[in-house]
Amino acid sequence: MQLAKRFFIMNALTVFISIALTVLAVMIFVAAYTKLLGPKAGAGDLKNAFEVRMGLGEIKSMAQNIEFERLLDKAFQQELSDRVNVLGANAVILKNREILYSAKKVSEIDIDKSLMLTGSGPNLDTLELDGRTYMYARADYNLHSGDKGVLLLLAPVRLKTGFYMFLGVFTLCFFIASFLLMNFWVSYRFSRGIIAPVSRLKDAAVKISEGDLNRGIAVEGEGEVRELSRTLELMRIKLKESVYLQQKYDENRKFLVSSISHDLKTPVTSVKGYIEGIIDGVAKTPEKMAEYLETARSKAILVNAMIDDLLLYSRLDMHQIPYHFEKTNILQYFEDCVADHRYECEKLNIQLTLVSELQDNVFVSIDRERVKRVIQNILDNAMKYMEKSDGRIEIVLRETRSSAVIEIKDNGKGIPEHDLPHIFERFYRADASRRSAEGSGLGLAIAKQIVEDHEGNIWVRSGLGEGTRMMISLKKL
Repeated sequence: MQLAKRFFIMNALTVFISIALTVLAVMIFVAAYTKLLGPKAGAGDLKNAFEVRMGLGEIKSMAQNIEFERLLDKAFQQELSDRVNVLGANAVILKNREILYSAKKVSEIDIDKSLMLTGSGPNLDTLELDGRTYMYARADYNLHSGDKGVLLLLAPVRLKTGFYMFLGVFTLCFFIASFLLMNFWVSYRFSRGIIAPVSRLKDAAVKISEGDLNRGIAVEGEGEVRELSRTLELMRIKLKESVYLQQKYDENRKFLVSSISHDLKTPVTSVKGYIEGIIDGVAKTPEKMAEYLETARSKAILVNAMIDDLLLYSRLDMHQIPYHFEKTNILQYFEDCVADHRYECEKLNIQLTLVSELQDNVFVSIDRERVKRVIQNILDNAMKYMEKSDGRIEIVLRETRSSAVIEIKDNGKGIPEHDLPHIFERFYRADASRRSAEGSGLGLAIAKQIVEDHEGNIWVRSGLGEGTRMMISLKKL
């Protein structure tokens, strides 16, 4: 519910409840007053006044339905006198302001005043005569002779004005008190549900502007304030995640720069040494000079590859690499991969084979170039650390109900068990021989990032002297 609508309803309820409470309080007050002071107090007077009013009205209605001459009949006058006596009232018959009959003694001055006051007022009301309050009823007659006849009914009313004055003051005071209390309650509700949460939101916004993102924002309040609290809390969480990611990226950059600088130092120093050897005349023969130049060239190629790996990993880590996914037959794809790497393996006297255990055609959605980089990095590691004259690398294709599994296993010396959890980390090399090997140390980290970007998994099984089994799982289509 909108705040404006809720505010309107609460104020309307305030007025309604205040009126209802006031009516209830007045009823209780009148009942208690009557109980304590007797049936004639307050409520009894009102009852008598009501009965007198009804009686005067009936007499007036009867008189209006008869001729004026009937009013002068003695029998009728006696009947009229009896009826008004029951009500404690007086009946006066006048013709041209002359009194023809009066049930009780009354002064002409009072009659003249009554005629004057009742002639311009309503047909049934009250008037004041000699400090007393009278209820009256009047019936006018236009006679054939042109004269005017009047029947005037007067009944004294004994109203306790002090009681009614007190009752009016009590009613007004109680209404004002209940209205103020209800307004206080509404203000308290709005303060607790709106003003206080908004104040806390302001403090939280100040903290966020100062960079403090660790202080959570309670989702509280009502309506729009609650939604605002939830929105600000989501904003705080997003900002905190953004700052965390930014810090992570900064740390990654520093770590990458530090690590790659260390790894680049060796080949760059080597290039520098060979070039200085040529300049200083150490390589005096053409053969020696060609050897130095070739070594310098290979080291420069290594530096270039390391820089390429660094740039690729940085872009992968920040999710800045675009992927072009295609539906791919996994068997045909790996047949092409094996064909691409067979010649290189044969030069190193390593046998590369493909084994398919697939029952049918299996398709996956992959970026072919990126996955090819994954396979290349794994095969490069397997060839680099083979250290056997009869090396073998086997790529086995399997499938489960939902995944295609690629296993790349070799018969190399394997990886120590305590190093297995770390081999996908940046710049990690498992043993001394691997640490001294040429490369960026990012190959498997790049492979892991690409596979995970394909919503796949990559893991390793290995042991010293048992070779290494690298496994990749990709979702089937």
